[in-house]
Amino acid sequence: MQEIKIKFNNGKMKQFPVNTTVYEVAKYFQKECSTDILGARIDNEIISMDTEIHHDCTIDFIDINDPYGYRMYQAALKFIFEVAAKEVFPEIEIHFLHSVPKGIMAQIKGNKNIIKEDISQIKEAMSKIILDNEPIEKLNILKKDAIKYFRKNNQEEKAINIHNTNKDIVNIYKLKNHYNYYYTDMPCETKKINKFDLVYLGKNKIVIVYPSTRTDGSVPEYVHYDNIITTFQEGEKWLNMMQVPFLSDLNKLISNSKIENFIKASELTFNDHISEVAKIISQQPDLKMVLISGPSSSGKTTTTKRLSSYLETLGLHPIPISVDDYYKDEEDYKKDKVENYEVIEALDLKVFNEDINQLIEGQEVYLPIYDFISRKKTRVAQPVKMDEKSILLLEGLHCLNDELTKDIENKYKYKIYLSPFIPLAIDRHNYVSTVDLRLLRRITRDNRLRGTDVSETINSWQTVRDGEEKYIFPYIHQADAVINTAYAFEVGVLKVFVEPLLYSVGLDSPYYEEARRLINYIQGFLPISSEFISKDSILREFIG
Repeated sequence: MQEIKIKFNNGKMKQFPVNTTVYEVAKYFQKECSTDILGARIDNEIISMDTEIHHDCTIDFIDINDPYGYRMYQAALKFIFEVAAKEVFPEIEIHFLHSVPKGIMAQIKGNKNIIKEDISQIKEAMSKIILDNEPIEKLNILKKDAIKYFRKNNQEEKAINIHNTNKDIVNIYKLKNHYNYYYTDMPCETKKINKFDLVYLGKNKIVIVYPSTRTDGSVPEYVHYDNIITTFQEGEKWLNMMQVPFLSDLNKLISNSKIENFIKASELTFNDHISEVAKIISQQPDLKMVLISGPSSSGKTTTTKRLSSYLETLGLHPIPISVDDYYKDEEDYKKDKVENYEVIEALDLKVFNEDINQLIEGQEVYLPIYDFISRKKTRVAQPVKMDEKSILLLEGLHCLNDELTKDIENKYKYKIYLSPFIPLAIDRHNYVSTVDLRLLRRITRDNRLRGTDVSETINSWQTVRDGEEKYIFPYIHQADAVINTAYAFEVGVLKVFVEPLLYSVGLDSPYYEEARRLINYIQGFLPISSEFISKDSILREFIG
């Protein structure tokens, strides 16, 4: 019998009969794994589990700790939830609204008023689908047949999205008698999607909680961030008022040459929000500082400048300070055995608090500037002094963490969390991911300003995300205000810049599949010319 050699991602090798399927190889390799295998890559490309292997190769098996595997788990769990909920209550419709920290926000629509007991029934139905190990089948369907199917099932926005793709064949997944797609590959069976929880929030809204790479495979406890959910709801309400709830509605504006007015309305709405926050700050005479934080590519620089301008129009004298200028000198950095620049210990907290307290007390302070080449602080030539109308604008990774300003009284502080939340729905089961949006922004900016290769940006992204999970997200609940720094139209603008960059990632790159996923993700967005974007727009921070 002819055999082939297969090398695994743990370095081990084994021979199998030629034409063995990836699924059969995975069954063998599963014994070597502490986590469930969800998929597989061969030569950096995601391969269907029913693929027969005809030659020697290296297989990289994917679990939930892999970013791609994490998305596969999430997509499969959404599908299982949808199928289970509709089996229990056939008259309802499921909409997935947006992500929340550690979960997905879902809404049940229809005439059914959900109560807590109903959640238990849905959870039981999900557990049965998982226990029965129902297959999740990948189907290749003609574009015109997919359009007909979704129109027949009153999902017009999906039919339009598929119509707008340039593919003749579309991938649809089948679970029991239900068909759907989630812009990512799916596991081939349900038994490995066995860790989840459902949290009922009332008003037919449910959070689906699931493990992540940062929870060691366990389901985390859900923490409710009311200010974030409120921000999404406000954005969703505005889009409904503008009659642009779905991507198909946005694309219609573009194709009808009406997008410019929508862009102007979006910018005005954003400015109004900044203006409201500025007014709140101006009405609190005890405040001496505004602490601004947000994850990477959330538009902190532009938003801080915009807020500063509004505060000036209200008679205040804002003094911007970057917390990054208070990094420890290289000598102290090494002496204190600081791990990296992400941790709060990398900052010279003693000097920072001394400077801020001196400013609040009305003293002159020569603020530092950190030189990232010499890795040392130098003091500026001109001192800064606060007057009775002055207010400090502190911007940095740790600004929501009270440890940063532990020597300063809370009555002087006002905290703002920034993040680009897009409440625009691609369709009723797929939304614009905040994480993906920030990654698209970062790829565009890094390439423009630093000439950074796409693969390099994607490679560093997980480290950036880990830092956010540790040093920003646990403190979101302390924010006095949340500012949404995204525009519903912006993926169409970014697409013009980022799509060619994503196509540059070759098959030899370990980030090939991630680049292709992002290409597929943005494919349904019609391009928007940057000529419609104002010079002071947040988007200019990324596209130039």
